[in-house]
Amino acid sequence: MKIERYGIVLNTEKYDECVCFYRELFELEVMFQLDDEESQLTCFEFGDSYLMIEGEGVAKDMPKTISECPSKLRFNVADIAEALAKLKSFGIEAEVNRYSWGATINLVDPDGNRIGIRDEAGFKDQFESEKECRNT
Repeated sequence: MKIERYGIVLNTEKYDECVCFYRELFELEVMFQLDDEESQLTCFEFGDSYLMIEGEGVAKDMPKTISECPSKLRFNVADIAEALAKLKSFGIEAEVNRYSWGATINLVDPDGNRIGIRDEAGFKDQFESEKECRNT
């Protein structure tokens, strides 16, 4: 099978709020939108992939548990402190969690879906370290 493109479909209940959230907070570019009697969806550029926001999901007013939302969207950023400042400017309370392997920020979208922001430098270091171990 020759895969031409990768994508993630995120079903949401608070469709309009989630579309605004991903477009404005993460500055994702809209590839296309459909809004007719058959479909309501927004497809965003997501690196070399796409993130499609659709309806028919189930929202929760608090963060969903891993059993309710076993996947987590991850956004790697160059500057984790800058990302935290942007979250706070959007009224999102969050903090940076630091580990031996890097730094993350955990948050949720308007539907309660789990999102992580990760420092790209820590990710690259972890990846390169693992790659070196495999080559020795």
